Amino acid sequence: MNIDMIQAAALRLNGHARRTPMLTSPFLDEIAGRRLLVKAECLQHTGSFKFRGGWSAVSALDADTRKHGIIAYSSGNHAQGVAMAAAAHDAPAVIVMPKNAPTLKIDNTRALGAEVVLYDRAGGESREEVGGAIAQARGLTLIRPYDEPEVIAGQGTVGLEIAAQAAEMGITSGDVVTCCGGGGLSSGIALALEAKAPDMRVRTAEPKDFDDVARSLATGTVQSNARESGSLCDAIITRQPGELTFPILSRLAGPGFAVTEDDALRAMALAFKRLKLVVEPGGAVSLAAALFHGDEIEGYAVVAVATGGNVDADVFSEALRRYA
Repeated sequence: MNIDMIQAAALRLNGHARRTPMLTSPFLDEIAGRRLLVKAECLQHTGSFKFRGGWSAVSALDADTRKHGIIAYSSGNHAQGVAMAAAAHDAPAVIVMPKNAPTLKIDNTRALGAEVVLYDRAGGESREEVGGAIAQARGLTLIRPYDEPEVIAGQGTVGLEIAAQAAEMGITSGDVVTCCGGGGLSSGIALALEAKAPDMRVRTAEPKDFDDVARSLATGTVQSNARESGSLCDAIITRQPGELTFPILSRLAGPGFAVTEDDALRAMALAFKRLKLVVEPGGAVSLAAALFHGDEIEGYAVVAVATGGNVDADVFSEALRRYA
């Protein structure tokens, strides 16, 4: 993985992905105790940065490979990103999703033209085994959600935009807090910042009790979560950091954050009230860390990458009821 792959992905994404805005609010600055910029990836196609990685990976395949079909596994955001990219390239797509994934994400993935295969995550069924068996039986090309070079390259284009947009605002240093599951977004951004804004560093944000990346960074060895479900932040729950992503993060990232579900809901409400953004819990953990963990942040400027516009109505209503 290197900056050349990220820049090549940016060229393939040009005209297809949105250059999402960097938003500010004096009210959020006051809560954070410093200047806070919010990179609104919830306004990306499909509501998530995952479209970037999906398009990058699908567009990097040759036409013959694409026509035989693509398979991916995901709880929802990578599913939709790959499904939309595959449809645009006239490539058949099969997406393996957990039965307990949000219904909205399952329905959206089907609506984008993909065949959805459900598996029993709660019962211990492995998406890797299910996806691998289907890929082998049908001759499909697997696009992993984070441990995939071209996916990481696509997510790294967020970092290119952050570096450029921050510089336009006169900011060249600070922490960049990213919501983190397996680490594809965080590691891609870290590589882009290393090349384009070396005085800015990535800080990962995860939900409390599912903070495998933060623990791995603290210990220098890969740590695992005891379970892969049971959090409102479903979109970013993984067993452990990726084999490709962790070495990048261990070299370039600062200490990680772990935030409570209540703080994620509070951040959702503030994003809506102050920025008019709809952010799902997993995409709000970065904003929650930036807002409520100021004593763990160095410097005056923070960029929080907020993602996920596919929000369960009941969860969003609860966030607003409690905190708006």
